Amino acid sequence: MESSSSEHTTQQPLLQPQLPNTNPETTSDLENTLSDDNLTLFRRMRKATWIESKILFRLATPTVIVYMINYLMSMSTQIFSGHLGNLELAAASLGNTGIQIFTYGLLLGMGSAVETLCGQAFGAQKYDMLGIYLQRSAVLLTITGILLTLIYVFSEPILLFLGESPEISSAAAVFVYGLIPQIFAYALNFPIQKFLQAQSIVVPSACISTATLAVHLLLTWVAVYKIGLGLLGASLVLSLSWWIVVIAQFVYIVRSDKCRSTWNGFSVQAFRGLPEFFKLSAASAVMLCLETWYFQILVLLAGLLENPELALDSLSICMTISGWVFMISVGFNAAASVRVGNELGAGHPKSAAFAVVIVTAYSFIISVAAAVTVMLLRHVISYGFTDGEAVAEAVSNLSPLLAASLILNGIQPVLSDVAVGCGWQAFVAYVNVGCYYVVGIPLGYLLGFYFKLGAKGIWSGMIGGTAMQTLILIWVTFRTDWKKEVDEARKRLDKWEDKKEPVLQ
Repeated sequence: MESSSSEHTTQQPLLQPQLPNTNPETTSDLENTLSDDNLTLFRRMRKATWIESKILFRLATPTVIVYMINYLMSMSTQIFSGHLGNLELAAASLGNTGIQIFTYGLLLGMGSAVETLCGQAFGAQKYDMLGIYLQRSAVLLTITGILLTLIYVFSEPILLFLGESPEISSAAAVFVYGLIPQIFAYALNFPIQKFLQAQSIVVPSACISTATLAVHLLLTWVAVYKIGLGLLGASLVLSLSWWIVVIAQFVYIVRSDKCRSTWNGFSVQAFRGLPEFFKLSAASAVMLCLETWYFQILVLLAGLLENPELALDSLSICMTISGWVFMISVGFNAAASVRVGNELGAGHPKSAAFAVVIVTAYSFIISVAAAVTVMLLRHVISYGFTDGEAVAEAVSNLSPLLAASLILNGIQPVLSDVAVGCGWQAFVAYVNVGCYYVVGIPLGYLLGFYFKLGAKGIWSGMIGGTAMQTLILIWVTFRTDWKKEVDEARKRLDKWEDKKEPVLQ
């Protein structure tokens, strides 16, 4: 994490003739309240909390809906597959968590570069650059997607090479083939999503996702049970649903007045400066991939245990529930990144720091409530996925670890997205390498295989790595000099701002 050593100066962003979606509370009221020495500390904090809470929930609530519904599409596909049989559930779980999450993590991570640049550019009112960042990211992610297609095509030999069961690997490969179109939907969706979030435009995405979920459930039911397409049909419908979301969001951007200042059409600038843009995208990708692959490795290791079908079924159910609850944190994460990026771009260090505290507090409270709910329902939650009693008992035994993961997920992802808002991706990547791959995975392997604790041991060790990473992020965030981060944001925007080029006709 780099810090500027230059003296902090106040610089007002240039006014544009049209201010899209600018919230007065975001740009001035919170900073003024936090700087008002005429108020007592208690009154200042109370007023600031009220202002930030309104801003946060206006942004976070629709964002949570978007992420939860998008995740529910994958979750429902897994549930439909699970009711075909335990083999199909294990195959869909391995295909989703072992192959698909690799692509998801890589492309979402690369798309986070848009989150940093668009969030800070919007706060600084450099609106014309948002559309350029969107297009550059889409170009890079599409090129990456072409390369990732090879992993999907050769998924069966890859899974066999990793030591997975031949029967499960063969079925998982069939499921994965249907997810190939989803790769390119991801490549366009993530930049579009970050582009809209940076402007606090999230309600349209929530409406689009909600409508798409209804279509997805109907089409999956028809494909799996009425037409009898099985695993391949389930995954093809999932890919189609993601494309519906992408197309609908892009139509909104092109036709909406709210994006008039930030989307000026296709530009040749999208193909300029790609190597430098790739460096920031790569740092973002490494940071997020190290997190998503961490839990992917948990599932892959479980496939090497005795009775891998039971281990995969129970762990995949826990991971699915964790992922669903995690979407709440992800919604708050995205809000945190937007809030921090906007405030740094606008030159408001106190507001950026205060936004971190508030969003972390809310996300932690919600995650604790979710953990308590999981413990209360631990004996029955598996029956929504499969009817097996052995799986239900295994899930019940893993529930305390699931609850612990949920609590950690209420803090760690929020702080990771604060890092995205500040542009600290490279620093967090180093932290992730140490905590996850030097500590967590070796410890999980030791507990799971050497001490014969099975899935419980693997997961326990990996939770230790997550806990260590969370503590480091808390410490670093606590020690951050937010005035210097404002200077860094200004330097970053000055570096990435381009001269206007003609729009492609």
